[in-house]
Amino acid sequence: MGKLDGRVVLVTGAARGQGEQEARLFAAEGARVVVADVLVEQGESLAKELGADAARFVRLDVGDEEDWAAAVTVAKDAFGKIDGLVNNAGILRFNELVNTPLAEFEQVVRVNLTGAFLGIRAVAPEIEAAGGGTIVNTSSYTGLTGMPLVGAYAATKHAVLGLTKVAAMELAGKGVRVNAVCPGAVDTAMSNPALLDPDADLTASSAALEAYYRRLLPMGRIGRPEEVAALVLFLTCDDSSYITGQPFVVDGGWLAGVSPF
Repeated sequence: MGKLDGRVVLVTGAARGQGEQEARLFAAEGARVVVADVLVEQGESLAKELGADAARFVRLDVGDEEDWAAAVTVAKDAFGKIDGLVNNAGILRFNELVNTPLAEFEQVVRVNLTGAFLGIRAVAPEIEAAGGGTIVNTSSYTGLTGMPLVGAYAATKHAVLGLTKVAAMELAGKGVRVNAVCPGAVDTAMSNPALLDPDADLTASSAALEAYYRRLLPMGRIGRPEEVAALVLFLTCDDSSYITGQPFVVDGGWLAGVSPF
């Protein structure tokens, strides 16, 4: 018996990184997973690997209303319902606030915040119709504190927490629990762009990241996407049946303070 037997969960940004690990873990725990992403080749490959009985891929630009409607249709046609959503898709841009072009700021808002809003709006009624379920939004360590050079990103991640709390209150009576995860530094392409470069020395890149975070974090290492996926699983399965409207930090102790040791 898996923790998600009988569940149908749509995961955005599922072609790689945290979303990929969430999709893999959910399928292993018995869920049927809708792998949603703009990265078509990688998303289709993952869905094929998981198998037709366990997964479907749908191209989804989370900032597009019509794409959301199409994704819901694909999920229901394939699996008959949706009773879980993970709003994982996100982008990060580095810039000082005063040097951030409006187009760049709006791009980050469109994916990170508008995408989560559209996901809740499109999928919550389906979850209610299925008899209840869960929504997990991906916020960030920077959704709870500040960090230089990521103003647009931090603003959206703070906003995602507000959206989570409001959605939790409005949807509780409809059988929908809504929570958020707040990852710190995680070894994905977002924090380690070398993973996207086929010519990069990944061993050297990972070693440099580990050395940096060893000095910064109490736990002395960067996080793994599998560790975030485990938390998202907890918030999606019945183990968290009395929890809604909450942020959950998974950051190696970063928010607690910089370690002097």
